Amino acid sequence: MSETDQDHPRGPHLAPFRGLRFVREHVGSLAAVTSPPYDVVVRPDGQRHLETADPYNVVRLILPDAATPDARHRKAARTLAAWLDRGVLAHDPVPALYVYEQRDGDHLQRGVIGALRLSGPEEGAVLPHEDVMPGPVADRAALMRATAANLEPLLLAYRDGPATARVVERTATAADPLLATTTEDGVRHRLWALTDPADLTAIDAELADRQALIADGHHRWATYRRLQTAHPPGTGWDYGLVLLVDTTRYPLRVRAIHRVLPELPSAAALAAARHVFRVRRLAGGDLAGALEALEEASAEAEGALPDGSAGRGTSTGAGGNAFVLAGDDSFHLLDRPDPVLLREAVPEDRPEPWRRLDATVLHSLLLDRVWQVPDSPDHIRYIHDTEAAVRLAGQLGGTAVLMHPVREHIVLDLARQGVMMPRKSTSFGPKPASGLVMRSVELG
Repeated sequence: MSETDQDHPRGPHLAPFRGLRFVREHVGSLAAVTSPPYDVVVRPDGQRHLETADPYNVVRLILPDAATPDARHRKAARTLAAWLDRGVLAHDPVPALYVYEQRDGDHLQRGVIGALRLSGPEEGAVLPHEDVMPGPVADRAALMRATAANLEPLLLAYRDGPATARVVERTATAADPLLATTTEDGVRHRLWALTDPADLTAIDAELADRQALIADGHHRWATYRRLQTAHPPGTGWDYGLVLLVDTTRYPLRVRAIHRVLPELPSAAALAAARHVFRVRRLAGGDLAGALEALEEASAEAEGALPDGSAGRGTSTGAGGNAFVLAGDDSFHLLDRPDPVLLREAVPEDRPEPWRRLDATVLHSLLLDRVWQVPDSPDHIRYIHDTEAAVRLAGQLGGTAVLMHPVREHIVLDLARQGVMMPRKSTSFGPKPASGLVMRSVELG
C-alpha cells in the first residue's frame, strides 16, 4: 500500500503485454468460458459445473483433470496449444495494459492489468502478508512451466493514485470495451486496452512512488518468484500477470476463508474442543443465524485481549477468539478459549496482533494440539464460500470451521513489519475472473 512519507525502493512497474483472450465467435459466450480463481473453485462439484458450461471453459487450463500431476500439466499444455491452433484463443495485436471493471450490484471495482516486473529497482515494493504451502506452489509452478503462460492474474492493492485513476476512469467512461459480459453470479465484467504512450507513462511514473499489498494470490506470487529464479535474466519469466487496484477509490471486500476437515466428525471435534473453549449449540440450526452469532461474538472481542484486559482487539471472540463449527446438521459457537492453554500453544516470537489472529489460534491450538489434524490437502480444505463449506462438510461427514474476517488494517500493519500471517487467513475481493485475459510468457 502507498505511503508517500515512507522511504522505500521504486514501486511496482507494469509492462504492457499482448493479452491472450478468447475469440467470442468460437465460444458459446464469454461468461461461459470464465471461472473463479483456481483456489476458489469447489471441487469436484464446482469444477464439473464449469467443465460442462462450455467445452472451452478456462477451468480446463487452470484445473486440468488427469490421474497424476504430470499428466494434468501436460494435458493443460496440450489443451492450450489446441485452442490456439483452432483460433479459440488469440493474442491481441499490440502490447497493452488493460483496464478491468467489475460491477456487483452497487459495488464497483476498477483496476489495471499488466505484467509486473518481479525484481530489480522496485524490489520490496510488493508486500506479501500470508505464508504459503509448498504443494500448491510446486503445482502452480509446474502448470505455468508446462503452459508457458500466466493463466490468472493475482490481485494487488495500493492507495492514492490520482493520475492512474484519471486514466482508468476516462477509459471506462469514454471508450467502447474490448469485451463485456455478465457471469452467472450476476457480476458484470468489462475490459479495455490501454496503448496510448502518454497514459502508460503516467501510470508508470505514479507507481514508482507506491507500494502494493498482495490482496489475493500468494501462491501464484511465490510461483512467479520460483520460476523467475529458475530462468536466466531477461526472459518473460521476469514478469507475472497482476491486477492492480487503488483501494482509496475502490475499497476491497475482506472475507474469511473457512476450513473443512473431512476426516474429523463434528461430534469428535466438539467433544475435544470443550476442554479448551466454551461451546454452545446455536438454536435454529440455520447458517444465517450461526453467522450472526459469530459476528456478535467477534464484535464483543473489540477492545479485549486474550487475557481479558483492555486493548485494541482484532477479530477475536470475547476474551479470546470465536469460531462456528458446522456438521451433523447443527451449528456450535466456540469462544472464550482457556487463556493458559492459549499462551502455551501460540508461539511467542511474533507480534501480539499476530498471536491474537483467529487463524493463528485455530491452527496452533485447535488443529495442532487439540484435534491433531495434519496440515495437508487430505485433512484440511480451504473453502471461501460459507454455504459450500457447510455443504462439503456434510457430504464428507466431517467438520466445517467457519471464521470471521481479519480487519484490513491488521493485515497491512503486519505486512509492513514483514510478519507473515497464517496461510489462507484472508480473502480479498472481488477477485478477477479467470479467462478474460491471460499472458503468454514467451511473448513477454
